[in-house]
Amino acid sequence: MPTVIRFLMSLAAFAALIGVIAGAFVAHLPDHFFGTGGRDMARQAIQMEMWHALALLAIGVIMMQVGCRWLVSLAGCTMAAGMCIFCGAVYFTAFTGVHLGAVAPTGGSLLMLSWLLLAVGIIRS
Repeated sequence: MPTVIRFLMSLAAFAALIGVIAGAFVAHLPDHFFGTGGRDMARQAIQMEMWHALALLAIGVIMMQVGCRWLVSLAGCTMAAGMCIFCGAVYFTAFTGVHLGAVAPTGGSLLMLSWLLLAVGIIRS
């Protein structure tokens, strides 16, 4: 199995693990551990992380089926980076109440770009 596929699929598994752990924390921690509105923000980050973990697994499967097409590979790597940046920034804000400026929107933009790259990559394959 090519390295990029192993990377994306193992990152997906770790992201899902972190999502489950974060879900447990968010469900059980007292309110004082969160910034204002932080519990809801953390729940949104968990949802985004879990959906994109599944998407990364699917990209790995697609890459095994059609080969490591460069656009699909780029989509997976962009999605991985966007998921880490977006969810990390939202988790940070949820727990600290400190907004990191344009970090989360940058991650979100990378996620949007990754979906576009994936669509084009699949069409071209």
